Amino acid sequence: MSEEKENSQFQLTDTLLEQVELLIETQNDKELKSVMDEFHYADIAEILDELNLEQAMYVIKLLDSETTADILMELDEDNREKVLKNLSAKEIAEEVEELDTDDAADIIAELPEERQQAVIDQIEDEAHKAEITELLTYDDDVAGGLMAKELVKVYETWTVAGCLRRIRGQAKDVKRVHSIYVVDKKDRLIGRLSLKDLIVAKSEQKIADIYISNVDYVNVNEDAEEVARIMAKYDLEAIPVIESDENKVLLGRITIDDIVDVLKEEADKDYQMAAGITSDVEADDSIIQLTRARLPWLFLGLVGGVGAFLIMEGFHEAFSKYTVLFFFTPLIAAMAGNVGVQSSAIIVQGLANDDVKGSINSRLLKEMLLAALNGLILALFLFVFVWIAQGEVNTALAVSTSLVVVIIVAGLIGTFVPLFLDKRGIDPAIATGPFITTSNDIFGILIYFSIAKLILGI
Repeated sequence: MSEEKENSQFQLTDTLLEQVELLIETQNDKELKSVMDEFHYADIAEILDELNLEQAMYVIKLLDSETTADILMELDEDNREKVLKNLSAKEIAEEVEELDTDDAADIIAELPEERQQAVIDQIEDEAHKAEITELLTYDDDVAGGLMAKELVKVYETWTVAGCLRRIRGQAKDVKRVHSIYVVDKKDRLIGRLSLKDLIVAKSEQKIADIYISNVDYVNVNEDAEEVARIMAKYDLEAIPVIESDENKVLLGRITIDDIVDVLKEEADKDYQMAAGITSDVEADDSIIQLTRARLPWLFLGLVGGVGAFLIMEGFHEAFSKYTVLFFFTPLIAAMAGNVGVQSSAIIVQGLANDDVKGSINSRLLKEMLLAALNGLILALFLFVFVWIAQGEVNTALAVSTSLVVVIIVAGLIGTFVPLFLDKRGIDPAIATGPFITTSNDIFGILIYFSIAKLILGI
């Protein structure tokens, strides 16, 4: 199947699934293969995700390795794990030999350790095997764990004519040629080559005379999120990876599709943290796994609730004399939590996009002024409402003043906490979840009753 086959209008329907299931049941291989040939490998993976394991294995065994290798990369992780368990080491090796080295390494890394070496031993292409083995030595969250070894490189000493001949040979192993990298005789990255300059240059010219020395690159141990930031900033489709900043030996390249996966995983992780889930889980995970992920933050919420109860108990005299204060407690707590989450979300987003500049003090001052303005507007409305509803100016003043102070404090906490966590090397996304909400609830209630007690003279 051609890699460039597109089917942007693909829609998985019950009719299509029933057709595929019937063809599998009747073992109509010719028709089934004909149906599958109409779809992109990503669409086939979507179909297989809806079939049971036995049916999915039937399709995988039917199609050629070039197609099924790409399908495996698109399958849901849980389904891919089940499929790999039902393939022999030799069959998995045949699949990974059809993949780029980065994808091949990702597949092998998902296997149990005892199977990894068995699969590697079955790979016949020794160069491919060595490159995959090298990639497996890098952590997933660094540039080395993202890069592929396939790329097009030329030496500065080559002539244009010789360069074109060699590029044709290299390009056979590279699915998409985003860039042509120029290296010296020690394989050190020294620049990049414009395809336009290469085409218009004279055949006898040396590459050294036409290459562009300005080239973006990343160190093999660079953090994956930093790689994503650099590629996004400079709108790069691919970026070369070097061994170190000292020798600049060209090791591989990272392409935009790998960065999209990094951004998606980071977004999923941040979203779960914001929802109060401590580890990476999915809806299909076991009850025990889901409980472990959710319980810590739920317990924090429980502790926060107990703390709020103890604070409110300490102001029981105020409650007994001004019962109306009790009815505004949820409003104050909610506003504190909402403002804190808003402030922290903006800061966390800015940190992720590297948009947060300047000192912490300037950020806190800006947030304090913003919170004060919002607080005054909301407090004015609340003051009028309480005054009309209760007919007591002091009560209205106590509630509305408390609201202004609570909003300012919540804004400061929501700004300071993610900045502080980031400075300490802790993921600031934690600050957008129950942690910030609970802490602001407690501070909000404490501030509310303290100010009310002072103004009302209780």
